[in-house]
Amino acid sequence: MKRIITVIAFIALSGAAFGQKYKTSTGNISFHSHATLEDIDAKNNQATALLDASNGNLAFIVAIKSFEFDKSLMQTHFNDNYMQSDTYPKSTFEGKIDNNGDVHYAQGGTASVTVSGKLTIHGVTKDVKAAGTATVSGTNVTLKSTFKIKLEDYGIKNDKVKNISSEIEITVNVILAKQ
Repeated sequence: MKRIITVIAFIALSGAAFGQKYKTSTGNISFHSHATLEDIDAKNNQATALLDASNGNLAFIVAIKSFEFDKSLMQTHFNDNYMQSDTYPKSTFEGKIDNNGDVHYAQGGTASVTVSGKLTIHGVTKDVKAAGTATVSGTNVTLKSTFKIKLEDYGIKNDKVKNISSEIEITVNVILAKQ
């Protein structure tokens, strides 16, 4: 956790010295699980994200307990049985937009981007790469991506009944404001 805070502080400070920085604390992260018994969807609109436009460095922090479900029992099972959110309260991403030069921060517009970095969920860190879009409009940058992860890769135990899928689809949709 200390390393994540250091990285975010570095990005925030380097943006002021070397280029434009963008930030949000109301980013939207959601996930979908298709399983035999029922589909499970959860949304979180409290993700913090920082982007340094000069080099494409990108960082996210998501509080696990901030995910909301249609059914309160699902939320309880998610936090207690699957994510152990008291032990692993946050998920993080540290990485960069690989083709940051394709994003026209000054002129605006939409660019297809690839983001790569380290995703930490449930205390396990894995390399990830995802395709998405970066749309610059005025003083905002909107980042969107949808990608899949496997629960077993992050040490999340799936029950024998398979109430949730072994593969989860994650959608990121964040609007970052110029700082």
